[in-house]
Amino acid sequence: MLYINAQISCLFPSSTSVAATSVADLNNWSAFHNPAPLSELENPQLFVQADNRYNITALSTKCFSIAYPTNYFVTGIAFSHFGFSLYHEMMLGLAFARNFSGKFNIGLQFNYLTAYFLSSNSYHGTFFPQIGLNFTLNKNFIMGFHVFNPFLAKLKSDFTTKRLPAIFSVGFSTKFSTNFTWRIQTDKEISSNYRFATAADYQISQVLRFQAGLYGYEYLIPCLGFGCKFKRFTLDLVTELHPLLGLTTMAAMKFMFPAK
Repeated sequence: MLYINAQISCLFPSSTSVAATSVADLNNWSAFHNPAPLSELENPQLFVQADNRYNITALSTKCFSIAYPTNYFVTGIAFSHFGFSLYHEMMLGLAFARNFSGKFNIGLQFNYLTAYFLSSNSYHGTFFPQIGLNFTLNKNFIMGFHVFNPFLAKLKSDFTTKRLPAIFSVGFSTKFSTNFTWRIQTDKEISSNYRFATAADYQISQVLRFQAGLYGYEYLIPCLGFGCKFKRFTLDLVTELHPLLGLTTMAAMKFMFPAK
């Protein structure tokens, strides 16, 4: 039987936090990243995004998510699609998150991943969880942990077994002023090298936000991001430039519904 090792989580939706520094970013929940920041949402939210990797249509990812706060926790549902007709993956996630008196946040997400294999002309799927924590050490310093696929789930077909990424992440977020935030993060996929990332957010005005960062994973990858907020609509554009493979872009739109 052929085994396929997943080295990085490149098939999953990108984060709206530049350089994928989302583990300690309480201001931006991204689907299939740390679910703990979901607990910070006060209004229902609709979110759509599209990733274009290296200008190759077959490597694009589309994602749709919706979040709804209740009295006890915030619930999020997310769906993503990656690939093309001969091979594609679809992932559905159901997340629950809660804020405990502003001191720490816990998020738990259950995912189902299914993939189409041309060799067997059929779909095969598997379940796996992800778990996230955030600790507010003080009002300007946040610590985050996240585990994606902690039980090493595999995607099995008749002829192949694909090992899904098992990723352990830790990061910090420091707020230097009301307009400037700095984040650092490190990730370890169980069968891959460490990834180190850092990013800074600057709120230019109530409407405009600028992000810049970089991460190291085999190569040093620079990243930029821009955000615009118009009443209940928020638009984000995140880019990164690989020295060999080229440009990756992510565009996202968020709509916040009125409070209940």
